[in-house]
Amino acid sequence: MSNKEYSVMQLPLCERPRERLLRLGPEAVSSAELLAIILGSGTKGKSVIRLSQEIISTFGSLNNLADSTIEELCEIKGVGQAKAIQIKAALSLALRLSQSNGVAKYKIDHPLRAYNLLKESLQKEKRELFSIVLLDTKSFLINHQTVSIGTLSKSLIHPREVFYPAIRHKAASLLLVHNHPSGDPTPSKEDIEITKILVEVGNVMGIPVKDHLIIGHETYVSLRESGQGFA
Repeated sequence: MSNKEYSVMQLPLCERPRERLLRLGPEAVSSAELLAIILGSGTKGKSVIRLSQEIISTFGSLNNLADSTIEELCEIKGVGQAKAIQIKAALSLALRLSQSNGVAKYKIDHPLRAYNLLKESLQKEKRELFSIVLLDTKSFLINHQTVSIGTLSKSLIHPREVFYPAIRHKAASLLLVHNHPSGDPTPSKEDIEITKILVEVGNVMGIPVKDHLIIGHETYVSLRESGQGFA
């Protein structure tokens, strides 16, 4: 090990993720700690735990991390090509396992299905998160991911952030989903305007936007059902 790197072996014994996993099982170990076990070492001035936390924080979710490219991973300070390959290999192996388990497909043929899919991760968030739900030709779920993280009152989103993942995953259509940290899902003027823009872009690209859900506390609003933002 280079003396310029901070490995898990330099952490106090009780804080080492490998030892914690051995004693308590993988369920007791955080995602960042699991990633630290995979990486093994950090960089100069940065522990492997901190590096792992930064990697997950950069992408916002494990789904987004799994969807990242080697090049995107290498953009994070402290992640070189070798570490990026380690991460990609581990996540690809997990993906193959999930696919081999024959998990039943999740069909989203009603806004309530999309709401149930994302409500736990969005309704208690203190930040405004903008997510997309990608569907195949029969409205079965392909993937969902957060594409923008805003503030308490504003989310910044650009069409390329919405449609690039859709193109990568060869989605036939998509849904827009974001939360209102206030708990009130009433659409704002900005919500309706961005919906109109993204609907138009989707029509041009041949990847229609089927709906836009706003998630509040234990409730949601469908802009399509309410006739807002859709012609």
